[in-house]
Amino acid sequence: MKFAFPGHLLRRLVLMIGGEAIQSGFHFALNLALLHVLSAQGYGIFAIAMVMGGVGLSYIRSLTAVPASIWMGKSTNRAGVDAHDVTFGGAAVVVASIVGAATALLMLMWGDAGGIAAGCFVGAWSLRSHMRTAFFARRQQMVVSISDFTFTVAGAAMTALAIWTAPNVLQMVFYALAAANLIGIAVLARLAPRPLRLSFRAPVRRRYARLWRQLRWSGFSATTTNIQGQCLALLVAGIAGPAAYAPIAAVLVLFAPLRIVSLAFVNMLQPELAKLMASNEVRRVWMHAKLWSLVMGLGSLVYGAGIMFVLPTIRSQTLADASVSFIGLLAVANFIPIMLYIMPRIVLEILGEFRVVAFITTAGAVVGLVLIAILLAIASPPWSLAGAAASETVVLAASWYFARRHILALESGTLDSGDSRHDSKSTSWRGTEPAPLATGKR
Repeated sequence: MKFAFPGHLLRRLVLMIGGEAIQSGFHFALNLALLHVLSAQGYGIFAIAMVMGGVGLSYIRSLTAVPASIWMGKSTNRAGVDAHDVTFGGAAVVVASIVGAATALLMLMWGDAGGIAAGCFVGAWSLRSHMRTAFFARRQQMVVSISDFTFTVAGAAMTALAIWTAPNVLQMVFYALAAANLIGIAVLARLAPRPLRLSFRAPVRRRYARLWRQLRWSGFSATTTNIQGQCLALLVAGIAGPAAYAPIAAVLVLFAPLRIVSLAFVNMLQPELAKLMASNEVRRVWMHAKLWSLVMGLGSLVYGAGIMFVLPTIRSQTLADASVSFIGLLAVANFIPIMLYIMPRIVLEILGEFRVVAFITTAGAVVGLVLIAILLAIASPPWSLAGAAASETVVLAASWYFARRHILALESGTLDSGDSRHDSKSTSWRGTEPAPLATGKR
């Protein structure tokens, strides 16, 4: 089977990464600035708020953004696309509000005066993330890029003003980030080809409830993913304190562009691969998975080598007593597996195998929690990164194993949308879009 390099996807990726890159550059510059302004305790608090932002993004991705992207991608008419958009948009508002409130409560319990501001930031960031994914599913990449640029300019200006003039820098930076995200949301709404709709009426709630049989596994997977991916930060900060986590966070933030690039890949490929899978082009889906995994794996290796070269030149009070090269090496060992299991995870998601994903992330979470707790008890906090790397490696191996097994089953005709391993009352994400969402009132 001949396989032409997907040039149209590469062009879309360049456009998407352009928007992601300017945001990544802004976050990178902000972290460097705060490294020199905040104390280790303050920077640790900021890092934990960013971790909570990651938690919010993962729940948004699992419960609203990914299902919206997949079902909107499979829709064959505008009514279906709009119905999915309204349904998952309302759910995104609810999820973002809950995560924002949880962040504020956590920060206030920690004694930080900027708890409310941090909650506003995390909530707005989560909601904008969902909207970006929904616009990508509608092929509105240019609108998203304009919104990203506006967010970056507004965020840079307001955070710079907060750093230079505010008496409570951390609190005002959180408010500035919240405001910048709201401005980005406003730009998306203003440039949308048609007015955005938001509804919490009973028909919309019933639509989402009908999908919950599948989404509950996605939500469970998000929970285990957060345990697996964020237990490092929460355990180190909870056991050793935010100041002990600050050097680790300062190094890890240098790898944030890899997460941004990975998100661009997901936004680009998920709708495309969902369409291919709906057309039973299983082999093309698998070839895409292998090709883009190779690209991301080599890219992360080169990027990690560059970070290892730059790390010794960074000077900050937060990093004064830390072994930055050792932390950097363990960080590379964490991020390469993350970049390599993105594609098999996408494959499992578009196949509707959320129970499998939940099993994989649960296994990774158990390994991570046990090893990190042991390492924190017998060694210095940076060693906890080794436990996190082992956790990511478990997820990498299991993701490829199960994705390959399901692809082989599909190619041999032994697995289909009516596979007995799925609940008989559950509609697989592999199949065509559910009729109630395509034709129901919005």
